[in-house]
Amino acid sequence: MKTMISMDKKHIKRVTDEKAFKLYHEGWNYTTKSVWKEKVRDVNKQEETPNPTGKKTSNELSKSQKRHMRKSNK
Repeated sequence: MKTMISMDKKHIKRVTDEKAFKLYHEGWNYTTKSVWKEKVRDVNKQEETPNPTGKKTSNELSKSQKRHMRKSNK
């Protein structure tokens, strides 16, 4: 896999080696994978996950918390 960037720097693609060879002869340039990560991959990922921890938020007590409350009240 190679990372390619267009001449006008508006498009960044991850493509196979064969496709990269063809794009290079069409005027595209090679670039680093880190450029693709910050401009393409990570932008989409941040929009999809509003909660970065991935945990379900709830105002209810868990079973262990309820059990602890019962024991501490005795």
